[in-house]
Amino acid sequence: MKATEVPAIAGAYLFEPTPYADERGFFCRTFDADVVRSVGLDPDAFVQDSVSRSAGGVLRGLHLRSGAGEAKLVRCSYGRIFDVVVDLRADSPTYLGRAFFELSDRTQATLYIPAGCAHGFQALTATADVSYRIDRPHDPAEDVTIAFDDPDLAIDWPLPVASMSARDRKAPSLAEVLKQKES
Repeated sequence: MKATEVPAIAGAYLFEPTPYADERGFFCRTFDADVVRSVGLDPDAFVQDSVSRSAGGVLRGLHLRSGAGEAKLVRCSYGRIFDVVVDLRADSPTYLGRAFFELSDRTQATLYIPAGCAHGFQALTATADVSYRIDRPHDPAEDVTIAFDDPDLAIDWPLPVASMSARDRKAPSLAEVLKQKES
């Protein structure tokens, strides 16, 4: 497994495993505590695993947590997704930086997203399963959502949006969220 820094987002890493494929399918290590530790992260800090299934064109995000935030490991375990990270840490050297990835079941790559960054994705295949490993128990009262189509972010989503939650559809602009963070 190889760990690569994400230049556009300080503290973000892409963990790329080596799947072993043969006529039966494949086997792949998707988490390695030693590799995680080698980039300065605490592998024992992750306390909750979750999975989402999305139909093609479904868009989830952009999401982050208020308060101490939430660091997470994200992997597309089935299908393909267009994944987006936006750095909203005012003290970060990559503040307002954006990074885009295609995560898929073919590579099984895992993206580490530091606390304070917004995250969203769009399913590119008929079905896409996304696995999350987070460093704090989820508290819905801390959920923050930013409009996926905010013109200041100008994210070029690859597909028309097939479906999204009501919360995501009604999300405020980045400027509104940043103004609330300052108050």
